[in-house]
Amino acid sequence: MRIVVPLQGIVQGRGGLILGSLIPCALFYFLQFYLKRNRSSPPPLSPSESSTDLPKAAGISRSSSQNILSNRGSIRPVPVSSRATTIVRSSDSNYYIGQKKVSENPYHSSCNPDGIIQLGLADNKLSLDLIEEWLVANLQKSLLGEKRGDLSISGLVSYETFDGLMDLKIAMAGFMGQVMQGSVSFNPSQIILTAGSTPAIEALGFCLGDPGDAFLVPSPYYPGFDRDMKLRTGIELIPVPCRSTDNFSLSISALERGYKQARKRGIKVRAVLFSNPSNPVGNLMDRKTLYDLLNFVSERNLHLISDEIYAGSIYGTEGFVSVAELLDAEDFDKSRVHIVYGLSKDLSLAGLRVGVIYSYNANVLAATSELTRFCEISTPTRRLLISMLSDTKFMNEYLKINRERLGKMFALFVEGLNQLGVECFKSSAGFYCWADMGKYLRSYSERGELELWESLLNSGKVNITPGSSCHCIEPGWFRCCFAALIESDIPVVMERIGEVLRSHKAG
Repeated sequence: MRIVVPLQGIVQGRGGLILGSLIPCALFYFLQFYLKRNRSSPPPLSPSESSTDLPKAAGISRSSSQNILSNRGSIRPVPVSSRATTIVRSSDSNYYIGQKKVSENPYHSSCNPDGIIQLGLADNKLSLDLIEEWLVANLQKSLLGEKRGDLSISGLVSYETFDGLMDLKIAMAGFMGQVMQGSVSFNPSQIILTAGSTPAIEALGFCLGDPGDAFLVPSPYYPGFDRDMKLRTGIELIPVPCRSTDNFSLSISALERGYKQARKRGIKVRAVLFSNPSNPVGNLMDRKTLYDLLNFVSERNLHLISDEIYAGSIYGTEGFVSVAELLDAEDFDKSRVHIVYGLSKDLSLAGLRVGVIYSYNANVLAATSELTRFCEISTPTRRLLISMLSDTKFMNEYLKINRERLGKMFALFVEGLNQLGVECFKSSAGFYCWADMGKYLRSYSERGELELWESLLNSGKVNITPGSSCHCIEPGWFRCCFAALIESDIPVVMERIGEVLRSHKAG
């Protein structure tokens, strides 16, 4: 039929249909007759030939076919999607390059004392002993349930709702209220649970903007936002610079400038994304700034995303104010406000992958609930956390002790840097200090900053985050994470940093 159909279309005229059918048939039978008469029959094989040569010939034919296929396949590689190609070709920021270097040669005081010390990852190991004690005492009954009949081994391996069990949402709402020290009451029905705060950020990006749209982000900001928000959603992030002369505080006038400049370039701004407490600076947003920010997004008809993942990791005297607290007290349009939270920081449970979207928008809740199909929390983790977060006595004790330990380690670390001549911003929260090493730059520029960063990483074997990775416009600022250290590590860190700084100053 593959021969007949094309030839039917070639023959035209009054008898086209008949001729178009007969001619191909006649040609086909003629060809068969010709091949049958002219095909040469091979001579019969002797018994010895048939038993020995035939397998050999078959082997040669098979090998030749494989070679031909192999050569054909090497001419042009099978393509991947343009999306995958873009990801592969995109260059990682120095933030991720530093992480990779550490993973290849991590420091250990006894096993690998010449390895790279990690100060570039915001990880908290200061209070893991408290988590371990609770797990030793409660793990089995949390998972298998001595008191709850519905908890069993079958309950650990069955499908559950993607966006989280209501029991866990209730426990999470209660814990978030503890973190805010009772200033805010959270509604469990407005909580969506995800496998970490990264997919929570991304899910909000999918819901609040289209590819090519932009979010305004006060900078310096967490370098992971660039990947978390932009990689798959197509959302662009527009840094809004905050300056050291203003203590890196958010300026509404700077937001206004950023918004107008984006509009002039034809970019549609859909939201403002910010961290409170700030990452990497460690400062807190005061009530007046939050109030002005809510007015700004209301006037411009924008969404507001408040990343409050460090809300329980405050060690300064200044009190934390959640944007949710203002919404309860003032008459703002709540549907434009969305809060991101998680347990990687305040509870040091980064490996369990638990994130939270808290939204006042019914459409956002419905959409993100569907998106959690791709980032749901495992059932054993859910069961464990219901028990842990519901233990309010332990949670209060943990938060109190953890804040004290963070404050002590921050003071020790900053004191060590001060002795090297490095000034630090007076942070109030987080696992990091914001250090000014500008006077050690050989050239006051991003290039000079990266030269110092490379020296610290490759020669000093210390990984810190350069300010340029956080979109800081002032060269020489670095984020140094201290909460994964123990006190005996600090002299080693300072010796390594000091040696590099002295060589740069001398150069």
